[in-house]
Amino acid sequence: MGKITGFLEFERKIEDYAPVEERIKNYKEFTQPLKETELKNQGARCMDCGVPFCHSGCPLGNLIPDFNDAVYKGKWEKAATILHSTNNFPEFTGRLCPAPCEEACVLGINEDPVSIENIEKNIVETAFSKGWITAQPPKTRTGKTVAVIGSGPAGLATAQQLNRAGHLVTVFERDAKVGGLLRYGIPDFKMEKNVIDRRLEVLKEEGIIFKTNTHIGVDIDANTLKEDFDAVVLSGGATVRRNLPIKGADLKGVVQAMDFLKQNNKRVDGITDLGEEIKATNKDVIVIGGGDTGSDCIGTSIRHGANSVSNFEIMSKATPERPADQPWPFWPMRLRTSSSHKEGAERFFSISTKEFIGDEKGNLKGLITAEVEWIKTPGQRPTLKEVPGTEKEWKCELVLLAMGFTGSEMTVAQQLGLEADSRTNIKASAKNYMTNVPGVFVAGDQRRGQSLIVWAISEGRQAAHHVDVYLTGSSTLPLKGEGDLPRV
Repeated sequence: MGKITGFLEFERKIEDYAPVEERIKNYKEFTQPLKETELKNQGARCMDCGVPFCHSGCPLGNLIPDFNDAVYKGKWEKAATILHSTNNFPEFTGRLCPAPCEEACVLGINEDPVSIENIEKNIVETAFSKGWITAQPPKTRTGKTVAVIGSGPAGLATAQQLNRAGHLVTVFERDAKVGGLLRYGIPDFKMEKNVIDRRLEVLKEEGIIFKTNTHIGVDIDANTLKEDFDAVVLSGGATVRRNLPIKGADLKGVVQAMDFLKQNNKRVDGITDLGEEIKATNKDVIVIGGGDTGSDCIGTSIRHGANSVSNFEIMSKATPERPADQPWPFWPMRLRTSSSHKEGAERFFSISTKEFIGDEKGNLKGLITAEVEWIKTPGQRPTLKEVPGTEKEWKCELVLLAMGFTGSEMTVAQQLGLEADSRTNIKASAKNYMTNVPGVFVAGDQRRGQSLIVWAISEGRQAAHHVDVYLTGSSTLPLKGEGDLPRV
């Protein structure tokens, strides 16, 4: 490494945030970038650790010490080439990934880990600003055609890789714009949508065809795609939301988080035809679910001008430190506090919602909770027990259900005769991502269940390799850890 003693000389530093009172006035990104000298110092913290466990922590197998070293030496274009060799869209992961690589960082055993995610974001932003990221269309075409269903990160990664192999790729998206949950789930204050649009222009210039407002399984029978294309890849995500089947769940004001977030993203995009309005303005809001989606609902509700925002989590409050039973380099279930949490929400743990309360017109006016405890028995899964005498009534006019997803929608799978597991994940061979129907592949959350954006990109890249093998008999597209042809 360029600075052998860098981890001894420099402390971890990441981007600052704009003050809360300023950032909640709009939906713009609010991070404040580090200076180049500070970023070089952060790259210098990457140790000459012998075995870079960050590689195994990253589902993409990013060559992290290599691009950290390039940043330290000021070789930004080289860093961009290294980063893009394993990651098609570092501008997405650099903003949205929970950074499992940092939890696996060797320096993180007894110090703050290297700020890998922030370095990654600055590499790709520098590359875009310098004009280094340009379309790289294939020199020749194979004559083979591939249909990709879904334009989230898995679908986009699949499409770009297969296009690089020379196949003609068409991506089908049922919404009006490309991006999947990146477009219609992630709030703009976490990632402004021009970040998607600039990459989309590159993909189009490379020759990928995008067809929006096209719902496969509804507008077009999936079997038609199978007949018209040489291969089909399903990357529609795990979009079936988890419900809370308790009394009052049908009251007006009990809303799925993704309905709330999608409508707001459209509103920010200037779309006026939104249907029935879902807003938190002047309301007491309760967000049920303590994950990233819940956090996104909190930040959005605060920007709407909610009277109050409370966040319920049924799990016990974790510790900020790594739990003893989740040792390095594994991903720890520690307490994580997002920027949205810091904007004014109050968090409650070990709490279960028992009933929603409505008025005579069917509008939500409150809910009832009880405290719970988790009973652990060796060799068995923990069980949930309500604590007697802890019932409490809460005032609220809007509840946002952010409890995750239970699996994928099955219309396309049923039309094609695909097999699925009990969680409606579409079954596919772990060796080649192919389903039980030859020529039909699956990648991302639709194969593995609800997961991370970095896993979605990895899945897309892996699937593309196997589709290429299916179409041509071999492939030069890389698998995880192999890197790609030198390109920005």
